[in-house]
Amino acid sequence: MSHTAYTYAYLRPSAVHSTATGDTLSLQTSGGTTPAGRAGRPRFFAGFLTNPQVAAAGLLSVADTAAARYHRPQNRASLDPVVTGNGDRLRFESFSGCCGVYARLDLLDEALDGDDVRHGTTNVDVNAPLADALGRVGPGDPLYLEVGPDELAVTTFDGPVVEKKVPLPDRWLRGFAETQVIASGFDLRAELAAADAVRFLRSLPRPNAARGASRGALWAVPSGRTLRTTARAVPGAVCLAGPERLAPLTRVLRHATGLRIHGPRVAAGSAPVASAWEVLLPGMRLTLTLSPDTARGFSGEGGVLDALAAEDSTDDADLVSVLLAWEPTVDVGDLAAQSGLTPERVRAALTRLGTAGRIGYDVSEAAYFHRELPYETGRAERHNPRLRAARALVEAGSVRFDGDEPATVTVDGRVHRVRSAQGRLTCTCQWWAEYRGGRGPCKHVLAVRIARPLTPADHTPEPR
Repeated sequence: MSHTAYTYAYLRPSAVHSTATGDTLSLQTSGGTTPAGRAGRPRFFAGFLTNPQVAAAGLLSVADTAAARYHRPQNRASLDPVVTGNGDRLRFESFSGCCGVYARLDLLDEALDGDDVRHGTTNVDVNAPLADALGRVGPGDPLYLEVGPDELAVTTFDGPVVEKKVPLPDRWLRGFAETQVIASGFDLRAELAAADAVRFLRSLPRPNAARGASRGALWAVPSGRTLRTTARAVPGAVCLAGPERLAPLTRVLRHATGLRIHGPRVAAGSAPVASAWEVLLPGMRLTLTLSPDTARGFSGEGGVLDALAAEDSTDDADLVSVLLAWEPTVDVGDLAAQSGLTPERVRAALTRLGTAGRIGYDVSEAAYFHRELPYETGRAERHNPRLRAARALVEAGSVRFDGDEPATVTVDGRVHRVRSAQGRLTCTCQWWAEYRGGRGPCKHVLAVRIARPLTPADHTPEPR
C-alpha cells in the first residue's frame, strides 16, 4: 500500500474550554482549501449549537469510525476527520482504518446559531482529551462552537504549532472516490420511526473482540414498521455486512428521530453489496456507509476506473471543476446547462473529479456536493494498480481487435477474450468469473477501453 507522509499542523489541540458564560468547543483546523485558495488554518464557523449534546455525540461517532479498524482490528487508525463548510451546513467525514466504513455527520442550518458558515475543506484535530470532554456534554449545557482558530489568536500566537504526523494512505483518497460512485446508485429502501429504529439496531449482534469481525452478510428486509434479518438476499432487502460496524451509531440512538436505509436494488440470491444507514437527528444527520464485506475496503471497488480510463472525460472534468462553487448540493442539470454538456457527461466528469476527492455524494438528498482534499491531481490514477496494469498492456501491444469483436488481450502467453454483451464489456479472465463486474472492470476490459474509444453499446456502466 502506498503512503505519503502528511503533517497536520494545529495552533493548539482542540478542546472544550469553560468560561463564565458556558463551554466553548474549539475545533482546530489544519491546512485546507477555501474559495480564496489554500489557507493555513481556515475558520469556518463561530456560534452556538442548538442541540449541543446531540452534536457532541455525533462528532464522537465520526471520531469512533476514524479510530476503528474492523478488518485486522489489532491495528488502530489515527486519521483526523475532514470538515467541509458548504454555506448552510458543516459536514464532518471520516473512514475507518480498514477503509470499509465511511462516516459523515451533517450539521444543518437549524443546528447552527451564529455566523454564516464559510466555504472550504480542512482536517480538524480530534484528540483523546477532547473526546472525553465531549462525552460529558449534558442536555442543558450551552456549547459555543468554533471551527478554526480565533482570528486574534492567529495574529498573536508565537509558540510552536501542534503537529501530528500520520501516514496518509492512497486508499483513503480512493475510498472517498469510490463511495460517491457507489452511493449515487442507491435508493431509499426503508424508513423506520425512532422507537422501531432503536429496537432494531440494538437487536443486532454486538462487537466481540475475541470472535473478531463477523463473516458473511445479513440482509435487512422491511417487515411492517420494522426490519427483519435474513441470511440470503431477497427482493427489497438491504445488505448489512458486518452489523458490528454500525456500533458508532449507538452514541446517538437516544437522540434519533428516525432511521433511513439506502442501497441498490437486489435480486434473490444477490451477492453482498454496500449500503448506507442514516440516523436522523434534530437538525443533523449521521450516515454510515458500509462496504460489502468487513475484509473489503471501499478503495478496491473499482467504480471510478471507467472514468479514469476514458481520456475524453479529462477536458469535461476541467470544465465542470470551474463551475463548482462549494454549494451544499451540486445540481447536475444546472451544470449541464452552464457547461453545454449532456447530463451523462457531467456525471462522468463529476466521477473523475471525485478521484481527486473533490466530489462527495449525499444519499439523503440524492445529490453531489463539493469539497477539496489535500491530494494532488492525478494521484488516484497513478496509484491504482488495475489501471496501471491496463495501460501497461496497451503500451506493450497486448490488445488486438479482430473486427468489432472479440478483442483479445494476451498476458504472459495467455489469451483473454473481451466481448460486448447486454450493453457492457465482459471478459474470460478469472477476475470476471469471480466478481462479474461487481468490483469494477478487470485490467483486460480497461485495456480494451483505453485502446479503443467506447461505442454506445459499450458505455453502460458496470452494475453496482
